[in-house]
Amino acid sequence: MADTLFLVLRKIALSLGEAASEKLSTEVVEAASVLTDFEHGMKQIEGEFMILQAFIGQVSTQNVGDRTFDAWLDQVRDVAHQVEDIIDEYNFLTSQAAGIDGFFKRKFRQAKSFAAWRNLSSQIDQVETRIQRLTTLKDRYGISVGEPGRSSTLQYARQLSLSDSSYLSDDTELVGNASEISMLTQWLLTERQDRLIMSILGMGGLGKITIASSIYKNQQIIRMFDCHVWVTLSQNYLVEDLLRQIMKQLMDQRAYMASGIETMSRVRLIEELQSYLQDKKYLIVLDDVWDKDDWLFLKRALVINNRGSRVLVTTRKKDVASLANDGFVVELKVLPYAEAWHLFCQKAFRRLEDKICPPNLRPWAEKIVKKCQGLPLAIVAVGSLLSYRELEEQEWSSLHNQLSWQLANNPELSWIMSVLNLSLNDLPSHLKNCFLYCSLFPEDYKVKRRWICRLWVAEGLVEERGAGTTMEEVAECYLKELTRRSLLEVAERNVHGRASSFQMHDLVRDACLIVANREKFAVVYGDSGITQVNSEVRRLFVQKHARSLKVAAASRIRSLILFDTQVASSWIDDISSNFRLIRVLCLRFANIHQVPAVVPDLLNLHYLDLAHTKVKHIPASLGKLTNLQVLDLRFTYVEQLPWEITNLTKLRHLYVYMLHDVQERIFDCFSATNIPGNICRLKNLQSLQSVSANKDLLTQLGELTLMRSLAIMKMHQNYIAELWDSLARMPSLSRLVIFANSKDEVLNLIKIKPLPNLKFFWLRGRLYEGVLPQMFASFEKLAALKLDCSCLKKDPINSFAHTLNLVYLNLCRAYDGEQLTFRAGWFPKLSSLALVDMECLNSIEIEEGAMKVLHTLEIVGLKSLKIVPRGIKHIKTLQKMVLTDMRKEFMDRLHADDSDIVEHIPDIQSFDSFDSEAVKKMVLLPHLAKKYGTGW
Repeated sequence: MADTLFLVLRKIALSLGEAASEKLSTEVVEAASVLTDFEHGMKQIEGEFMILQAFIGQVSTQNVGDRTFDAWLDQVRDVAHQVEDIIDEYNFLTSQAAGIDGFFKRKFRQAKSFAAWRNLSSQIDQVETRIQRLTTLKDRYGISVGEPGRSSTLQYARQLSLSDSSYLSDDTELVGNASEISMLTQWLLTERQDRLIMSILGMGGLGKITIASSIYKNQQIIRMFDCHVWVTLSQNYLVEDLLRQIMKQLMDQRAYMASGIETMSRVRLIEELQSYLQDKKYLIVLDDVWDKDDWLFLKRALVINNRGSRVLVTTRKKDVASLANDGFVVELKVLPYAEAWHLFCQKAFRRLEDKICPPNLRPWAEKIVKKCQGLPLAIVAVGSLLSYRELEEQEWSSLHNQLSWQLANNPELSWIMSVLNLSLNDLPSHLKNCFLYCSLFPEDYKVKRRWICRLWVAEGLVEERGAGTTMEEVAECYLKELTRRSLLEVAERNVHGRASSFQMHDLVRDACLIVANREKFAVVYGDSGITQVNSEVRRLFVQKHARSLKVAAASRIRSLILFDTQVASSWIDDISSNFRLIRVLCLRFANIHQVPAVVPDLLNLHYLDLAHTKVKHIPASLGKLTNLQVLDLRFTYVEQLPWEITNLTKLRHLYVYMLHDVQERIFDCFSATNIPGNICRLKNLQSLQSVSANKDLLTQLGELTLMRSLAIMKMHQNYIAELWDSLARMPSLSRLVIFANSKDEVLNLIKIKPLPNLKFFWLRGRLYEGVLPQMFASFEKLAALKLDCSCLKKDPINSFAHTLNLVYLNLCRAYDGEQLTFRAGWFPKLSSLALVDMECLNSIEIEEGAMKVLHTLEIVGLKSLKIVPRGIKHIKTLQKMVLTDMRKEFMDRLHADDSDIVEHIPDIQSFDSFDSEAVKKMVLLPHLAKKYGTGW
C-alpha cells in the first residue's frame, strides 16, 4: 500500500516542480487564485501522505492478515488514487492551456473552462476531508504502532515454524539437486581448519531449506562437530532474540535458565556466545537471511577459532550469498522436467503402489507440472493436494483450470503464495511497483530490458538520482536488483554478455497478479480468469479476447498495452476515446493504417508505440503531445515527420524506420525519415533512429548532448565535418549507425578522431582509397563493429584485432581481397563473427589461439570459398555455425572431406535466401523475438 503512496508522492512533487502559472502566462489573471489554491492544497496533502506512508510502513508487518487493517488500507488507496486523478487532470489542463495559447486566454473566462479549474479545488477539499476520516477510522478500530519487537517476535515464531516443517520432512523423498547436496557435504567435511562460510542461493520455493535440513540431519556430518545450531532469521527481528535462540539450542534447559541469558543485554549476549564457542568446532545454519547487515553483528559472535567450524547461509538475495568464501556458493535452479515429473508422481500418486500416473490423467498431470515450472514447493503442495482426490479426469482438469484461483484461495495451497509473497513484501516501494509491472506481460514472456525500462520511466515509476544518471540507467539498476533478489531471471544476454531480456516464474507472476488486481494497480484481460475490468483499475494489459472487452467512459485507466493484434481499428478508436488521461498507449502490431483520431488529444501521453503497424502518415496535431517521452514508429511506413514534432521537447526516444531486408544485405535495407524544423529543441533526446542526413540537421545535432543512440541515413561526404563536430559534443554516445547516400558515395574518414565512449558502430559505405581509417584501432570501448560495403583493398583484420572489448564483428562486402588471416592471440573476447558477401574471398586462415572464446560463426554468400577453413577446428568454444547461400562445392566438402573440421560444433544451420520459409524461420522470427519478445 505504501507503494501507491510512493508513486502519488512522486507525482505531487513533479506537479509542484512545474509551476502552471509559467505555462499559462501571467496574463491569465483569473487562473492565479485557482493555481495558488491548488499548489497550497497539494502541499498539505503531500505532508499528510508522507506521514501516512511512514505509519503504514511501521504497522504493516504487525497486521499481516488483519482484515480491519486491510479494509482501512483499501480506503487509503482510494484516496491516493483520487489525488492521482487530480494531478493528472491538472497536468492535462495546463498542457491544454499552454497549447491553445491565445485562444485559451480568450476562452478561459467561459464558464465550462473555468469550472474545470475550480473543480480541482473542490476535489482537493474532498480529499482533505477523506484524510481526516481515515485518521478517525484508524483510531476507532485501534490501528496503531505496537510495542517495538512484538510483531517481530510473532513473525519470527511463524517463520521458525515454517522452517521446522521443512526440517522435519522425510529426506528420503528428496528429488533432484544431487550434485548440490554432494558439493555442500564435501565442503562441510573438508579438513580445512579455517572457519568457512557457505551459502545456498535461490528464489523462494526452490528447496533451500529442504536441502540444508537434509545435510543438517546427516549423522555423518553432525558427528564431525562439537555443537550445531539451526536458526531462522525473520525479515524483522530483534538481535537479542536471535542470540538467545542460538544460546538456547547450545545449552541444556537448566543451564540456560540459570545463566540469566533472558535478561542479558546485546553486548553481554555476544560475549557469552563467544565464550561458549571459543574452543568448539561448530556448525551454524542461518536460514532465510534477508539482509547483508545481519552478518555484521553475527560475525562478532561466531568466533574464528581455526577448529574447522562451518556457517551455512540460505538466502534469496545474491548480495547476502556473496558473504560466503569465494567459490562456496550453491545457486539452485528449478528442477528439470524429468525430475519435476518424478517428484510430482511421488506426491500425487503415493497411494498407488507403483506411484505411476494413470494414462487417463497424464495430459492434465503434465499441464499441472508444466504450470509449476520446476518449483519444488509448488510441485509438492499441488501433488499432495491431488493425492487424496479421485483419480478422475474431470477432477484433475477442474483443478488445472482453476489453479491460479486455488493458489490464492485454497488454504491447503495458499501457503505457497505466502512463501512467494515474502520476497514481494521485502521490496522497497519503488521496486515493488516495478516488479508488479513485470507480472502484467503474458505467461512465459521474455521482457526486453530496453522496453521495460522505458515503460517504467513513462509510467513515473523511476526516481531521479542526479544529473549524471538518466532515469533509464536507474531503471536498469532496478532490474539488476530484482535479479539479485532472485525475483527475475535473466532469460537472454546479447553478444556483449549484457542481460537483454528477463523472465518471471509463472507462480511468482500469479502471486503478483493477485496483488496487482487487489490494489487496483493493473488488470490483465484475457488471462488469469479476469472477465471484466474494474472501473477503478489504473493499467490494462489486453492479451486476448479484446473484442469482448468493454470499458466505462469514466475509466481511470492510465496505461493500455495491447497484445491482441486481431482487433479492428474501429475497436481501437472506440476504446481509446475512453482514456482521456492516459500516459502509456502501446498498439504495436495492431491492424491500423492511421494514427487513431483521439491520440493528439491525449495530452498526458508519455509513451506512444505504433511499431509494426501500417501507419503511413503522422498528423501535425501530434505536436500537441508535449509530455511525450517515447515515440516508437519502427517498421511503419512513415517517411516524413511534420515539423511540429519538434514541439515535443520532453521526447527522450524517437524511432522511425522501415526495414526492407531482414537479412540486411541490400544497401538501402533501412528507410530514411525526413525531420524538418529545428531539432535543437529536442534537447532531452537520447535515441534517434533513423533520420535522413542534411547539413542543417547534422549541425543541429550538436545541441543534443544527451544522445546515447543515433542512426544517420543518406550520408554525403561533404557533411562529414558537420556530423563529427556534433558527435564530439555527445559525451555519452555509445551506439552509432551511419549509412552513405549510395553505394558509390565515398566517405573520407582519414582525419576523423575516434569517439571515446562508442560501444556499437555500424558503418555502411565505400571508404576513401579503400583504406581503413586509423581511428578504428583507437576505439577503446568498442564492443560491436559492423563494416559494410567498405571496398577495402587490404586485409582489415589486423587493424582492430587487438581491440580488447570487441565481442561482435560483422564484415559485409567490406573487403575486396582474397584472404583473411586471424593470428594467434587476436580477438581475445570475440563471441560472434560474421563474414558476408565478400565475392573474392577464397581463403580464411585461423591460427590456433585466435578467437579463443568464439561462440557463433556466420558465413554468408562467400561464393569463392570452396573449402572449409581448417582453423575452425581450433576454436573449441564454437557452439553455432550458420551457412547461407554457400556454393554447392563448399557444402559438399562440409559434409564429407571437411566434416572433421566442424564435428565439435553442436549447432550447424544452412539455408538459401531464396527459400522464403527458411528465411522466415531462421532470420525474421528470431529478429522479431530479439527486438520485441515472443508474445506478438
